[in-house]
Amino acid sequence: MMKITTCAILLSSIVTLSGCSITNGFDKEKNENHAQHTAQKHTKNNKSDNRSTSNTQGEKPSIKGTTKVGPDGKTIVTNPDDILVVANKKRNLPSDYAPKDLVIPKIPWPFKENIEKKHLRKEAAAAVEKLFHKAKADGMDLYGQSGYRSYARQVSIFAFNSKQKGEEKANQVSAIPGQSEHQTGLALDVTCPEVNFDLNEQFGETKEGKWLKQNAADFGFIIRYPKGKEKITGYQYEPWHIRYVGVKVAKEIAAKNETLEEYFGLN
Repeated sequence: MMKITTCAILLSSIVTLSGCSITNGFDKEKNENHAQHTAQKHTKNNKSDNRSTSNTQGEKPSIKGTTKVGPDGKTIVTNPDDILVVANKKRNLPSDYAPKDLVIPKIPWPFKENIEKKHLRKEAAAAVEKLFHKAKADGMDLYGQSGYRSYARQVSIFAFNSKQKGEEKANQVSAIPGQSEHQTGLALDVTCPEVNFDLNEQFGETKEGKWLKQNAADFGFIIRYPKGKEKITGYQYEPWHIRYVGVKVAKEIAAKNETLEEYFGLN
């Protein structure tokens, strides 16, 4: 798997990473600003169902009845605002969905610009701030690399990848628009200086990557695309991609070494 290197190299050869599909060369500020403008426009027009799948009786939550078939025949989720929403290759987010509560978490980033990908939903942002605070206290050097990504931004990324690799290959390593967890505002790619702030499998072998795997659930996060589960998630192993689901569900998933698909019986 290729690493993300310098902007000059990446203008001609871009590494795309599954649901993350983040590139430094292609990820120019002007593109981020355009995507953020589009996301704001989508937010104003968003009329998505805010139905919760959570259960207050202490039972396992259910996502039954949280999809519909769209005009194009695709399965569309009807609960995009729920922290337990499942977006994958079989469950699409509405193209006009953008979270209404995006904020910038106060965590270290390897860049200064306040661009789209610095944002997370408010609840996830508060949780990740606690996670990073604990990581720092334990001597870890974690950085955020990419959070929220609009549908419009994903359209551009997937189109670029398809042009470079062919659509079939692009679909193996990056998300089709509407299928990226980053659009939910609940996913964050994290990195560290030891891997030069790249997003690659080597991160999982660093002390930061190992710490993240062991401690993420305590703060409500799961490693969304774990090793050995590629056939279930549809994506390659991504030790850097964490997804907020709340502490209770995160701990249950981690204890059983499950994926979100397995937890909800979607596999």
